[in-house]
Amino acid sequence: MLSTEERREIEAELVHYPTRQAASVDAMKIVQRHRGWVSDESLKDLASVLNMTADELDGVATFYNMIFRRPIGRHVILVCTSVTCWMLGADRLRAQTAIASGTGSGQTSADGRFTLLPNVCLGACDHAPALMIDRDLHGDVDPDRVDQLLPRYP
Repeated sequence: MLSTEERREIEAELVHYPTRQAASVDAMKIVQRHRGWVSDESLKDLASVLNMTADELDGVATFYNMIFRRPIGRHVILVCTSVTCWMLGADRLRAQTAIASGTGSGQTSADGRFTLLPNVCLGACDHAPALMIDRDLHGDVDPDRVDQLLPRYP
């Protein structure tokens, strides 16, 4: 069941859209901000608020890679896999990040601290290779620097 606060925020967002369905991504982001991810139950609750079926809303959720449909770690690490980052060592960066975070690509560490995900582009080609931890963009990241970055995220 959606919380009173989630409903209030979603209703406030609806005034900016021509239809309730058009607010689906923002509504899911609201739930995700409160809960960390969008569960099947919350997806069903959202679908009824947005006059959609749960399957329609799930189709939207699975299209956008920043809507998390399963639990994630306290910190999400996105490693850029764009051509520029790849050419400048994204594979080595991803491998070292997996070791340092204790998780594999697409997985969450056993302690629930980190989720490691590939991301097609972080928009930092001029500072490749790049990664993002939560909302913090880190550019020109040498794999050795990962060990210095992760302790900032307890």
